[in-house]
Amino acid sequence: MGNACITGAEQTTFNWTIDGFSSLLDKGEGWTFSRGFEIMGAKWYLELNPMVKNGGEEEEYVSLRLELAKSSVKPDIIIEASFVFVIYDQSYGKHRKHQVITHSFQTASTISGTSRMIALNTLKEESSQFLVNNSCIFGIEFIKFSTVKTKTTSETLFVQEMNIFNEAKVHTWEIEDFYALKNPDYSPKFEVGGYTWLICMCPSYDGNYLSIFLKMKRSDLLSKDFANLVEVTLSIKDQESEKHEKFSRPGRCQFSNSSRTWGWKKFITLEDFKDASNGYLVKGKCCIEAEVAVVGFSKTVVPVICGNKL
Repeated sequence: MGNACITGAEQTTFNWTIDGFSSLLDKGEGWTFSRGFEIMGAKWYLELNPMVKNGGEEEEYVSLRLELAKSSVKPDIIIEASFVFVIYDQSYGKHRKHQVITHSFQTASTISGTSRMIALNTLKEESSQFLVNNSCIFGIEFIKFSTVKTKTTSETLFVQEMNIFNEAKVHTWEIEDFYALKNPDYSPKFEVGGYTWLICMCPSYDGNYLSIFLKMKRSDLLSKDFANLVEVTLSIKDQESEKHEKFSRPGRCQFSNSSRTWGWKKFITLEDFKDASNGYLVKGKCCIEAEVAVVGFSKTVVPVICGNKL
């Protein structure tokens, strides 16, 4: 069985006595948890596995690990801790120790790295005094402890219902001479949703693909914590068939002052684009279409970082 005694707000050590250690070994490999104990205002569990094997090794090891209770801290708090795992030598004071220099505990990652403390056969040797009267004492000693608020940036995306104010608008870029385009080249400017846009084309990406992008003009005027959610479909029109079919790629992305261009580097292979049977390029002419709607916006919040050490 396990027992513990934690007293005082500044308590930094937890000892865990396993009485009947051989009976625990009879139960085989697996983790045994202590009762929850409090140190530095947080709830912890010490965990013991007496029969861990490393890879293909035959030798078994006694291992310890430390877990922070998920309910012990808020999701935006990280606990940075330095601590020592201990197996106590009950006669000579030659304790077996393993120090963890630092480990970050938070709700998404609560367990410290497993420490292989000692070979099981060594622990059971009569001369070792780790196992006395079928009883072992394990412990955890905290050296440093601090709490820090996470640096996580949060974003809220506001998606708007479609109405006459944010309905999609189509801009067509008719190119008279594809082979005269620069790499990249831009369409004339057009307005959608109160912002100015351009279609950007790279006639030869990697020598094998046609690239097409939508670009926001003067996105630097947006505040750093603000972005526009834009629904866009970029298309190449078939100029030959009566149906004027399109090769299209739709997407929904956010434009901000640090992300002003969005699209596809490999929109279509140059081989398919230039294939006369597709009707995309006819006597050097082609027609690119952008259907654009501003359908929402997002705001980010970077919290003030604060912490304390105990």
